[in-house]
Amino acid sequence: MHTMTIRVPHSPHTLRRVCVLGALALALTVVTGCAVKAPPTAADIQKDALSHVTPPPQWTAAASTGAAIDGWVATFQDPQLTALVADALAHNADSRVGATRVDQARLHARLAGAQLGPSVDLLARGGGKLSGDGSGLQGGVLTASWELDLWGRVRAGRAAALASAAGAQADYEYARQSIAALVVKSWVLLTEAGLQLQAAKETVRASDELIRLADKRLTVGAGDEQELATAKAGAGSYRDVQRQLELAREQAIRSLEILLGRYPAAALTEATRLPAPPPEVPAGLPSELLERRPDVVAAERRVAAAFHRIQEAKAARLPRISLTAGASAITSELFLLKERDNPIWSAGASLVAPLYKGGALKTQVEIRTAEQRQAIAEYAAVGVRAFGEVESALSAERAAHDRERILTETLADSQRSVDLAQTSFKVGSIDLRTVEQRQLALAATRSALIRVQAEQRVQRVNLHLALGGRFELSPQPPIAPPASAPATSQQ
Repeated sequence: MHTMTIRVPHSPHTLRRVCVLGALALALTVVTGCAVKAPPTAADIQKDALSHVTPPPQWTAAASTGAAIDGWVATFQDPQLTALVADALAHNADSRVGATRVDQARLHARLAGAQLGPSVDLLARGGGKLSGDGSGLQGGVLTASWELDLWGRVRAGRAAALASAAGAQADYEYARQSIAALVVKSWVLLTEAGLQLQAAKETVRASDELIRLADKRLTVGAGDEQELATAKAGAGSYRDVQRQLELAREQAIRSLEILLGRYPAAALTEATRLPAPPPEVPAGLPSELLERRPDVVAAERRVAAAFHRIQEAKAARLPRISLTAGASAITSELFLLKERDNPIWSAGASLVAPLYKGGALKTQVEIRTAEQRQAIAEYAAVGVRAFGEVESALSAERAAHDRERILTETLADSQRSVDLAQTSFKVGSIDLRTVEQRQLALAATRSALIRVQAEQRVQRVNLHLALGGRFELSPQPPIAPPASAPATSQQ
């Protein structure tokens, strides 16, 4: 390291020299601001990462187009559900952890930007003749240093930190969307568990009625002990199913309470019916999906951060130039100092040029380059998964809608069949086994219909999440990458 220091007595000429050096530093910093390169655009990243993926003009599982719905939680028309989503976002532990990560990323970006400014330090001491170490020295030293970011190393580090902070913000937004989706799905599944439990209770009541009929037939001599035992065995099986559903309901309540940040006391009361079916979702165009999904935006920002880390590593191989300045005023009551004029001003510059590091700096560039390739590969994985989630949700919701129509008709037929069978059993034209079989078919159809109706709403939530639709009642502005330094070229 070569250091040049100028030390002269305090004078107007010295002040002018310091001012000239400061102005020169500022001019050099401004002129070299164009050295920071811009990262690849989102279109460039998509072309590189998804070269084998060609989005179709429309989704293959549905022909719906238009923009994704914002404020989709309100489309279920359930005020209690909306309140639960807000409660979870405020108190969910994972949401709070995500918020702290965003804060940390922003602070790291601020820390990286702080290196662009000068560093000023003050050292002062006193104490008379003893002055702590017996030297009798008293006074103060004010020093300032400023690295001239000629090659954009510091600015590249700041740009990388800003991109990382934007990625953390996008990750947090996707985490909040996921929590909102999980709350809605948990609420739907809890409501389903309650409805399944009610259906099981109805089946148990029907079984008890069969026991009563079998006992009556035995009393009048039209039946036998086998029929009565069969009816009791069937009722016992249905009661076992009812108990299992009671446990499932309690577990569903506890899972939702944990999601809400509450103690899992199974004290939450579920709704008596499923949320209203939302209107059809305009799925938009496949080509627009990667711009809406926060997790895809986060992956794109990580590619940008990796790009800037490469520029930072490359600039680290070049010399560093810093300007320094200082002022001191020191006296001693014990020793005669050589320089007696106070204060004393100094100004200088330092040059640090890495000559040999055993290949460490070159390897660091290669490591950063490999990290960028990894970020691009991860972007590809996120993008392909996003397309798959939309297609799967569209297909599953359409299938659930068709199944709901089929099962609704089947349930009506099954109920009619059970009613006729019970009438025939009362008059002795059929045996109890036939009634049991038809009643079992009715219970299975009723349970399947409830399951499909819940599944239809769950898949709607999955579709909203897959499309990147925001859930707030008031749509929020889209996530935008932070402004970076001017650029002249790309890697």
